[in-house]
Amino acid sequence: MDRTAAAAAPAVNKVKRLRVKSGRWNAPVAGYLFISPWLLGFLLLTAYPLLISLYYSFTNYTLMQPMEWVGTANYEQIFSSDAKFVQSVKVTFYYVLASVPLKLAAALAVAIMLNKAIRGMTFYRTAIYFPSLIGGSIAVSLLWRNIFGIDGVFNQIIGFFGFEGKGWITSPDTAMSTLILLTVWQFGSSMVIFLAGLKQIPGDLYEASSVDGANKLVQFFKITLPMLSPILYFNLVMGVINAFQMFTSAFVITNGGPMNSTLVYALYLYERAFSRYQLGYSSALAWIMLVMIVVATVIIAGTSKYWVFYETESGRGKGK
Repeated sequence: MDRTAAAAAPAVNKVKRLRVKSGRWNAPVAGYLFISPWLLGFLLLTAYPLLISLYYSFTNYTLMQPMEWVGTANYEQIFSSDAKFVQSVKVTFYYVLASVPLKLAAALAVAIMLNKAIRGMTFYRTAIYFPSLIGGSIAVSLLWRNIFGIDGVFNQIIGFFGFEGKGWITSPDTAMSTLILLTVWQFGSSMVIFLAGLKQIPGDLYEASSVDGANKLVQFFKITLPMLSPILYFNLVMGVINAFQMFTSAFVITNGGPMNSTLVYALYLYERAFSRYQLGYSSALAWIMLVMIVVATVIIAGTSKYWVFYETESGRGKGK
């Protein structure tokens, strides 16, 4: 009997595996039907445009004449003789390197201040978060242009104190600073995420460090920052990705600015696509921007092992 059962065991296991395999493919049918609207939207509105733009990047496509395959000619022209491309890359990297750290610092500072039991704190949190709800809109950009225009509110305020105003958005020295200031002002989303992370830090850590004589500054660098490092990592990645794609503010407020001082990459891409109708060339620019974003994200992810810490980690920089 034992030998018969042992001989039949492989056949029984094979039948079980077939049943599991068939069930694996039959059971999720209802699930796929439910997510089919999203799948169709992803394939038609994301995957197809992404692939077709890759094809266009190797063509001379201008809407005014038949499409012509040119191979890597667009990329060669971009890297060899396009001075505006170089300028847009410089402006974009300057914007990313300046706006993202300032925005994160402001968000973290305000989150720490709001992480206190003060009367009316709910109102303060809502009021501070409100600019992020309307952030990136054309209305806010128009408002910002009016504030920092030659006859704007900002010049009127500093004029009251005896300072002479100027065209902040028309000067190549200050035009980009106004855009960076607008970005930093809209730190609400990052602040809310930081605030949620601060709520998760055990108070016992601060009490124990106080007993050991640690002051607020030491607690911030030894407790707060390490405990918030995963959230800081998330906000940093999202901030960099969004900064590379910044368009609305630069287009509405300065439209490239004097001497192309605010010609960010997305604005130059828009100019090539919808002002010159060079869709093939702009598609190549779009893929170059994608590569830049991916490289920046990979660099941040690669360095995260040295400064991101998790509660379950057993060693420095390890998440498990």
